[in-house]
Amino acid sequence: MKKILFYTMALLPFFAFAQDQTSFSIKSKLGNLNTPARAYLMYQLGANRVLDSAIITNGSFNFTGKILNPVNAYLVIDHAGVGLNRLDNSADVLPFYIDKDEISITGPDSVAKATISGSKINDDNKNLMAQLQPLIKKAGDLKVKGDAASEAEKNSVTFQNDMQAKYKELQAEQKAILKIFIISHPDSYLSLLALNSVGGPSPDPTEIEPLYDSLSASLKDTEAAKMLKKELDGLKVTAVGSLAQDFTQPDVNGTPVKLSQLRGKYVLLDFWASWCGPCRQENPNVVKAYNKYKDKNFTILGVSLDKAEAKSNWLAAIKSDGLVWTQVSDLQFWNNDAAR
Repeated sequence: MKKILFYTMALLPFFAFAQDQTSFSIKSKLGNLNTPARAYLMYQLGANRVLDSAIITNGSFNFTGKILNPVNAYLVIDHAGVGLNRLDNSADVLPFYIDKDEISITGPDSVAKATISGSKINDDNKNLMAQLQPLIKKAGDLKVKGDAASEAEKNSVTFQNDMQAKYKELQAEQKAILKIFIISHPDSYLSLLALNSVGGPSPDPTEIEPLYDSLSASLKDTEAAKMLKKELDGLKVTAVGSLAQDFTQPDVNGTPVKLSQLRGKYVLLDFWASWCGPCRQENPNVVKAYNKYKDKNFTILGVSLDKAEAKSNWLAAIKSDGLVWTQVSDLQFWNNDAAR
């Protein structure tokens, strides 16, 4: 969490899908830089990372190439010509977005201080970064506080909880800023990227879908937006409040059992496996919960991700751990149909 907000670009992941490529052109002028200075451009093209370089002559250098969508990139200037691999964190770097058509980058002597023109997505990003700057400052200060803490403080639960709470506050503030940006920039491709960041690793479709609906029709027509919509529709299947999908799996005797047969009860679906250490460690707590609530219209349906050749291990684990409720499995390991 310490890295929150330091590179907003990293928080706004790009999309890459099978679609037509478009050309881009970057024309740059940085003072009167000359050899041995060299420019490096790094970006993503589909599943491939692209590294390009250019010689700098009287401050001028250009890049051309292909992209699938607007994509985040890094322009690095190796002033001494020592080679990209020998540069450290003090290197002269400009994070920006490559868009179609021509982009102009100009500066007196440093790309980190350069100005980008001719690109709406970079104009939007400049606007968004200005709004996020106070949070970046807070995150930096919080990191300094954490690094300066004594070992006793770092090992203190109170200190850890306090730091985590502060980081969560920053995350909430960031999410609020991103939401406002999305709603106020319905035509910007950056809004689509920001929408992905709002969702995070475990997006809530009830939160994301209204923001998606606020996007313009032209933006929704992009491949990235179509893929996001497909993912949102998939998330609804297991979203809080959704009806669990019905499935049928054989029990330990091979008898088919349907989830819907348990309708009318409070049902805990427990996905586990005999080979899963954490699952087995948790089983005593599951048994305790079952015994406490089994007379209050509560039951459990265990779904195992064991393999066919290890069915005996599954049956032994059921007996050893005292799992007296119904257990089912198609014994297809990670491909268990109900789990998938």
